Amino acid sequence: MKSLLVIALLILLNAGPVYARWEALEKQYQPTGLETLYFDPDTIHQEGTRATLWQLTDLKWNSTTRFLSFKTRKEFDCEQSRVRILQVVEFSRQMGTGKSAAGYIENGSWQPVEARKLNHALWKAACGKR
Repeated sequence: MKSLLVIALLILLNAGPVYARWEALEKQYQPTGLETLYFDPDTIHQEGTRATLWQLTDLKWNSTTRFLSFKTRKEFDCEQSRVRILQVVEFSRQMGTGKSAAGYIENGSWQPVEARKLNHALWKAACGKR
């Protein structure tokens, strides 16, 4: 019985943290350089003609600020092909880990979704476009 308890404890300790299901954007939407862009399909929420999701920007190295990744919550207008940033959260470590610092919440500032750009890929995912 004692050995079963030890085994169960070891399994729990090795389970590790639970992460979001970040999916890398297709290669043509990735910027060249020291960052990789992801989105979490589990965070897509559609309401009427609007949809929101979370994007993760993971930096391989950053000499200008104290953060190595940041999450951005974006809202898409699926009918009018527009996007706006709702929230940004910066993280001291890669893949949205470490200490976090709330960025900002923006009201308004809709931008057009440009074809073959990052937000176009996210718009397709959020709005269910193929």
